[in-house]
Amino acid sequence: MTKIPFSPPDIREEDIERVVAVLRSGWITTGPETKAFERELSAYTGAAGTACLNSATAAMELCLRWLGVGPGDEVVTSAYTYTASASVVDHVGATIVLADTAPGDYLPTAADYAACVTPKTRAIIPVDVAGRMVDHAELMRLLGERRAGFEPRNARQEALGRVAVIADAAHSLGARLGGRMCGEIADFTCFSFHAVKNLTTAEGGAVCWNRAMDEAFPGLYQDMMLLSLHGQNKDALAKTRAGAWAYDIVEPAWKCNMTDIQAALGRSQLARYEELLERRHAILARYAAGLAGTRLELMPHPAGERERSSAHLAIYRLAGADEEERNRFIEDMGAAGIACNVHYQPLPLLAAYRALGFDAALYPHAMAAYRSEVTLPLHTLLSDADVERVVETAGRLAGPASRG
Repeated sequence: MTKIPFSPPDIREEDIERVVAVLRSGWITTGPETKAFERELSAYTGAAGTACLNSATAAMELCLRWLGVGPGDEVVTSAYTYTASASVVDHVGATIVLADTAPGDYLPTAADYAACVTPKTRAIIPVDVAGRMVDHAELMRLLGERRAGFEPRNARQEALGRVAVIADAAHSLGARLGGRMCGEIADFTCFSFHAVKNLTTAEGGAVCWNRAMDEAFPGLYQDMMLLSLHGQNKDALAKTRAGAWAYDIVEPAWKCNMTDIQAALGRSQLARYEELLERRHAILARYAAGLAGTRLELMPHPAGERERSSAHLAIYRLAGADEEERNRFIEDMGAAGIACNVHYQPLPLLAAYRALGFDAALYPHAMAAYRSEVTLPLHTLLSDADVERVVETAGRLAGPASRG
């Protein structure tokens, strides 16, 4: 029996050729490919600027450090996410605050996030799940209404004048809401290019910022370069120019830059990214049609001009199931050769967050979503026959929806 994997990377010959060309060029660290990838990402997302890094985690942490967030501060994120959304808050010494999801959903609303704001709040990291965006614009509007209660602790926070929005858009490259692309709305938007993402650089990520940030902080790109390269005021490419060997260390910062090898793969995939999104939406449409009338209820993925999901994950609710039945369904799918997953275990269930004092009972909507959640395979290496096999097997194992 041929196995259907959960989320393998879609690597084609043109991707391999672009990477090999970089390997043969003699320049493999951050250089012309990375700079070109940054420009192309800005053009695609509508962002004012982009800095490519080694992960979305690094991107979120750099944003917090750039803002001067640290001990005594609070940062709000979702209880229903992967650890990276919250661990970066701990990295800078700030206090993690978790928002529960909306009832029956996998995302908190903008209002849910805003309700968690206190005078100590310096930033919110809203999490886009499965490719569906949080309403970043609405969240920024709500935070703007609270400007009078915002207490800045440094010049950058004072210039921004409100709680910052750092979107965890690890899932949502190519998504849009209100006719605007993910990447052009939030103060900062952080993308992931991990191996399982729609667009991959094997490992990697990027931070984008909107036009208001670019105008208010004209040195933002240079700041991100400093923070990601040990605080060094010249990168390796700049130092190759004749007589340009000398450099300074402006601050003892971190190292989380992207290489040209990664950027070459990313540029190749970005060139066909709309084609990849089209195929992912086609698979979701077939799932929706084939599993209608079963106990599997699909998280909606809009595909319109003004609102579009990036179709990253096929998140389903197995109606009426508890954790035991959900787990048995995943095991039975695996026995049939089809890999499934769960997105996510709410953070308060995990040992590190229990040790920080989080109690799962305080996040009832996230817990309810988790207990019956199952994620079906969704990737561009699925053939039509694979999709039909997933539909037939999942529908048979789930059974018909209750008529009561």
